[in-house]
Order: sequence, then C-alpha cells, then structure tokens
Amino acid sequence: MYEVYTDTIAVIERLHRRCLQVIKVELERCNIRDINNVQALILFNIGGEELTVGELTLRGCYHGSNVSYNLKKLVEQGYVHHMRSAHDRRSFRVKLTDKGQGIHKLLTKVFQQHAEKANIYDVGEERLGLARDALYALDRFWSSASDSYPV
Repeated sequence: MYEVYTDTIAVIERLHRRCLQVIKVELERCNIRDINNVQALILFNIGGEELTVGELTLRGCYHGSNVSYNLKKLVEQGYVHHMRSAHDRRSFRVKLTDKGQGIHKLLTKVFQQHAEKANIYDVGEERLGLARDALYALDRFWSSASDSYPV
C-alpha cells in the first residue's frame, strides 16, 4: 500500500505539471505572451463566477501568496476586475474581464478537445470517473488527516 500511495502522490504532481505544460503550449500557439500558464489556469478556474482569493485558492493548486501575486498581474494585464467585498472590507472579489473570458473560452475548447480524444489512450469516461472519485476520497482523507495534527 505504501508504494501505491507514494506513487499516487508523484502522479498527482506530475499530472499538474503536465497540465500546465499543455496550457503553456496552447498560449504560445495562440501568441499569448502577457500571461503565463499558471495565470491562465487561474482564469479558467474563475470562469463566469465572482470569487474571493480564498475561494480561488481552494479550487486550484495555488498557495495564497502566489494567487495574490498572480491576480495582481492579471489585473494589470486587463484579464481580471477586482473589487473590495461588500461583506468583508478586508477581502477582494475577482471576476474575469472580456479579455479574461477569452482565455477561459480558449482553455475550455482545448480541454473539450482533449476529453474527446481521451478514448484513444484508453482513458474513457468510466476510468476518469473512477480516478476522480479516488482522488476526491484522497482529498477528504488528507483534509481530515491535516485537521487532526496539532499546529
């Protein structure tokens, strides 16, 4: 079990890096040079919603300070609007601009094309569903395990 567990951790890390590489290649193909792959993934994760930095951090593989830095850059480049939260004046809410929506649509199209091609590599919907369910279970386990350790 130990070997399967540690191999799974390594695969999770590798898959995230490969996903970022796919995004980088697509940005280069489209001659988009003012943002990086991590920032593009942040735009994808915001989508059509208005989120706080904390909500965005929970959705993606980012550290809080990295999200804040990248959001600052995305605001500067015109991909994201940010506004102070009406309920908590200390936090900001972010929403995509039309330019940011363009990146979201681009990645949605790429991911849809990949999903359609996945069967070629024996990665059908059933297998992906099983993998997703196992990863959600691992996420719940890690969440409960981290909650049980003293700080």
